[in-house]
Amino acid sequence: MAYLLGIDIGTSGTKTLICDQKGKVLATATAEHPIYSPRPGWSEQNPEDWWKATCKATRDVLKKAKVKGGDIKGIGLSGQMHGSVFLGDGPKALRPALLWNDQRTAEECAEITDKAGGREALIELVANPALTGFTAPKILWVRKHEPKVYEKTKHILLPKDYIRYRMTGEYASEVSDASGTLLLDVVNRVWSDKLLGLLQIDKALLPSVCESYEITGTLHEQAAEELGLVADIPVVGGGGDQAAGAVGNGIVTAGIVSATLGTSGVVFAHSDTPTRDPQGRVHTMCHAVPGKWCVFGCMLAAGGSFQWFRNQFGQNEVAEAKKKKVDPYQLLVAQAESAPAGSEGLFFLPYLTGERCPHPDPCARGGWIGVTARTTRAMMIRSLLEGVTYGMRDAFEIMRQMGIPITQVRASGGGARSAFWRQLQADIYKAPIVLTNSTEGGAYGVAILAGVGTGVWKSVEEACRVSIKQTAKIAPKAKSSAFYDRCYPIYRKLYFDLKERFVEMSGC
Repeated sequence: MAYLLGIDIGTSGTKTLICDQKGKVLATATAEHPIYSPRPGWSEQNPEDWWKATCKATRDVLKKAKVKGGDIKGIGLSGQMHGSVFLGDGPKALRPALLWNDQRTAEECAEITDKAGGREALIELVANPALTGFTAPKILWVRKHEPKVYEKTKHILLPKDYIRYRMTGEYASEVSDASGTLLLDVVNRVWSDKLLGLLQIDKALLPSVCESYEITGTLHEQAAEELGLVADIPVVGGGGDQAAGAVGNGIVTAGIVSATLGTSGVVFAHSDTPTRDPQGRVHTMCHAVPGKWCVFGCMLAAGGSFQWFRNQFGQNEVAEAKKKKVDPYQLLVAQAESAPAGSEGLFFLPYLTGERCPHPDPCARGGWIGVTARTTRAMMIRSLLEGVTYGMRDAFEIMRQMGIPITQVRASGGGARSAFWRQLQADIYKAPIVLTNSTEGGAYGVAILAGVGTGVWKSVEEACRVSIKQTAKIAPKAKSSAFYDRCYPIYRKLYFDLKERFVEMSGC
């Protein structure tokens, strides 16, 4: 039996997964890596930490799965999108990588928009507006503020593609992750020569691009030794974390949409054509399915808002959970469930790290609105979950306006593990929530892509049909759904009511 290895370089850690040729997951492993914030709004990581975590998690998963390194048939790579790795000669990065949630590039975004001829012209070129999280403004920031680093730069890679380089020696990427640089002609699935010219970025700095299932190189001897594998294992293109996670959840045909509540919150829809939002509120990018596209909206602090609450105010639950050997989030959700729907008019704005969709606003700030003398801790927790879910609904509403069909919502991430939060999503989204047997996200998705690239399956669609099955379906409750339908417009208006105050408060 040959096996497939999926590797996902996330923000907080690197996850590895091994599955067999029927799509059955044998084992997973995770190794953490730190995040650095040298200034407010800055977010960086050391690419060497990714490589060390990849080696550790790969060795760990081989041991847990009881699989020999020589039995791995193919490797797929996924990773956090938009991060920028600046390389000279060799594997040592010239500076820490700027991450997807780094907010320092507002001026560079304005510069890109201006040089492209305005927001609409930029969306016409690369299907998306300039956002602080994207790679292109990071490149301009380094060129402007760290010219000595830029002069030494010979290659600029995305996180997963840095790991590919460490594995194979190849400077390569694929279309789904490259879409998030803001430098790819998404419609034609090639680098945008026009925008590169306008920004005076040398195309030679960028890797080659391919489709996500295509083989980009093979494992060399030194990397194989560090990873506990053998040389010459094929490494496929893989995918950015959103497209890879969508493949891992079976979002490969029209009508099936995913709602993933991790640190960020993502609503992701498959599209057979490159459908763009003229206002740029959601992203249009290449899918990891060859010749297909996707539309997705990303809010920055979804599960991250809940994590923040746990870390700052949930010490008692953390201590109790340790004694009971349960998840502290389970105890917090139980309190939320005891509060009334709508929390007596209390609203939580989940803009703890600014916002991206539908408000590309690094100045946005989070908080509770509507606190009264009757407000309880349970209400605050429930309103937080409701506020995050309203934020996810923003993306659904935009997709509906764009004419994207939504027949089924597949839930994943932390929000899918809670029965209460699953029902809350169904009620607020006004759509059935479906669970599947696939819960491993991007690492599983790229293992599937590795199987397609090495001939285990004929296509991505076939692989998903064989491997991914529906296990549960949660329908919206009519009364609750109608209640939240009345509350949602209030939530929507609060951002616009406070937009100018956010600027004054944050000093943006």
